[in-house]
Amino acid sequence: MAKKNRSAPAKGLRASKAGLALSLGSSALAVLRASKQVRRARSSHDKLNTADAVAGMLPLITSAALVLRQLRGRKRENEPETA
Repeated sequence: MAKKNRSAPAKGLRASKAGLALSLGSSALAVLRASKQVRRARSSHDKLNTADAVAGMLPLITSAALVLRQLRGRKRENEPETA
């Protein structure tokens, strides 16, 4: 029996401009929250907590960068070509 692709609705939403903007906004909020955690860890001078907070931020930054790349690609597709 074939498995259902449970990510199909999210994939469709992410393909739309509104979905990409929503994804970028949520990624930006997550980065802000994680940066606050980094500041708290640094102020307590706990190196392990600081390293944990920084390591937790890396996937969020990567996710935001991927969404931005998709948005830029969409913008290039919509621009009329001048020759």
